Amino acid sequence: MSHTEALARTPLYKLHLELGARIVPFAGYEMPVQYPSGIIKEHLHTRGQAGLFDVSHMGQARLSGPQAAAALETLVPVDLIDLPAGGQRYALFTDERGGILDDLMVANSGDSLFVVVNAACKRQDIAHLRAHLSDRCRIEELADRALLALQGPAAAAVMARLAPETAKMVFMTHARATLLGAPCFISRSGYTGEDGFEISVPAEKAEALARWLLAQPEVAPIGLGARDSLRLEAGLCLYGHDIDATTTPVEAGLVWALSKARRRDGARPGGYPGADIIFRQLADGVARKRVGLLPAGKMPVRDGAELVDAGDRAVGRVTSGGFGPTLGGPVAMAYVESASSAPGTPLNAIVRGKPVPVEVAKTPFVAQRYYRG
Repeated sequence: MSHTEALARTPLYKLHLELGARIVPFAGYEMPVQYPSGIIKEHLHTRGQAGLFDVSHMGQARLSGPQAAAALETLVPVDLIDLPAGGQRYALFTDERGGILDDLMVANSGDSLFVVVNAACKRQDIAHLRAHLSDRCRIEELADRALLALQGPAAAAVMARLAPETAKMVFMTHARATLLGAPCFISRSGYTGEDGFEISVPAEKAEALARWLLAQPEVAPIGLGARDSLRLEAGLCLYGHDIDATTTPVEAGLVWALSKARRRDGARPGGYPGADIIFRQLADGVARKRVGLLPAGKMPVRDGAELVDAGDRAVGRVTSGGFGPTLGGPVAMAYVESASSAPGTPLNAIVRGKPVPVEVAKTPFVAQRYYRG
């Protein structure tokens, strides 16, 4: 985005100002980073009750036509042909080197596929879809819709007051529902590690829905700051930091997202960009891996910090880091040489020229609490 291009605003911008949000530029939008209660309280409120996030900056699209699932399979290493109606899967756009162009959610709405992509990538993602799939399916960018995320252990009870049928939904399922008279797409998923829902709502109805949700006693508005600390504790990747075009799904520890049907011995092996490289990495291993890190003490280890071993040899670099309010201490994620990737491995992060002891750890740092029925 050029410096002369105006920042966009979501349909909830005025509501954020009314609620006292501190607004910052993010992915081309003016977005709330925190509200008056502060990031730590917002984070803990989401873990304890329910938080409402404005994620309307994300990209939304609909792919329709009888070949939509088969067409999209040519761009992702995921089984979409067998995705049942009402199901949702996490997917990755890959390039010819096996690098990750973006991560996304794909839901089968019955008559079409509903796709949500990252805000910073949405222009290139829509262009990518149109360049490769326009002759096989219809691609509509749903720029007239907002996206809200209700996350936390009380989210299900709140949603059930508004739409009782949502109580039947389980993690990674998708449904249509009418909320306050507005036709919505709802998935039981999110980016916090907690149970919750993401709600696609017509833009003109978004403020009324947000106000209704915020009027519930369990719900508080949550900004981007707490969204980042929540996803980091949950061990979830942030595109542009923990995954990008220089990282493959195997290096990123996202092998679980590579559907069995699309692997070398599967029903529909390969057929997506970089498949041969990914197959080779699955068979032979990789030189580096994404890991969790637990820094000693209270000093956060931030994105970009170099990691060295006991002999002061560089073995990796931090990709995300900060304070984990649930844990009460700093947490981070990094890429390190595979020989240094075992949990418990001691390393040093170089912070302002000084070594900070860190230990390789399994993720998630905080147990994920998705509702699976």
